[in-house]
Amino acid sequence: MSSQPKPPKSEVIEWHPIRQLLGHPGYEFTLITLNQPIQDPSMFRDLWSSAQTKIAADGGANHIHNLRDDDSSSVEKSEEFKDLDVIIGDLDSLRETASSYFSRSRIIRDPDQYSTDFAKAVHLARSESPGRAIVCMGGLGGRVDQGLSQVHHLYLFQKSPTYADGRMYLISGDSLSFVLKGGQKHEIHVREGDDIEVNSSMCRLSVDLFAKHVGIIPVGEAAVISTQGLEWDVQDWSTAFGGQMSTSNHVLPDTKIVEIQSDKDVLFTIALKQA
Repeated sequence: MSSQPKPPKSEVIEWHPIRQLLGHPGYEFTLITLNQPIQDPSMFRDLWSSAQTKIAADGGANHIHNLRDDDSSSVEKSEEFKDLDVIIGDLDSLRETASSYFSRSRIIRDPDQYSTDFAKAVHLARSESPGRAIVCMGGLGGRVDQGLSQVHHLYLFQKSPTYADGRMYLISGDSLSFVLKGGQKHEIHVREGDDIEVNSSMCRLSVDLFAKHVGIIPVGEAAVISTQGLEWDVQDWSTAFGGQMSTSNHVLPDTKIVEIQSDKDVLFTIALKQA
């Protein structure tokens, strides 16, 4: 009697979000600033110094401009953020003061009303730097529809099961979020060792960036998940909107890697330590 073939092992996908945000060698990224208030200026400045390319989605340029220290007469502060590479969108939100300040930046007007400014920025980033990761500075507070739109865009631009187009991350005031593709095992390094170099000028980014709270959200459809490294681990656990959901779970104090497997795409979100 022939034996049944063993099911194929799922691919392991490793995540090093701290290295990513630090722009560690091999983890280069494009920073996209959305048209949302920048809730953590110190974090934003750290990301700005780490990013290889900086893009503002239309009114995102206004929020960058708002961070300028107008009271400082130093040359460094008077030039702050002027290395913004591109402003793109339909430009219906871009203020004249911001447009003037960023006069050295490329300003691209795209009037397509069937594409959001967020999408235009992502398309530009991927066309000019294929495969490079994208970190989006936005915010999930405020209007519910805008917050859900940002999550929608994470799903929209992570179609490849192998992240062939590049990984995308969303930073809000309190958390980092990204999509875990279904059918694979994900190993998320939530802490890094001291061998990872952190520039002394960094105010917020560190090798111990994350707080304990995590969520695993089945945004698109119901999912079955298994976890390891959390206070309340689950095994082959069904999760869905309107059913049970893994929110406000905790990373254990000694956990360096959180393991998650899901049969469907889920949103992983982890809290940032407060300054």
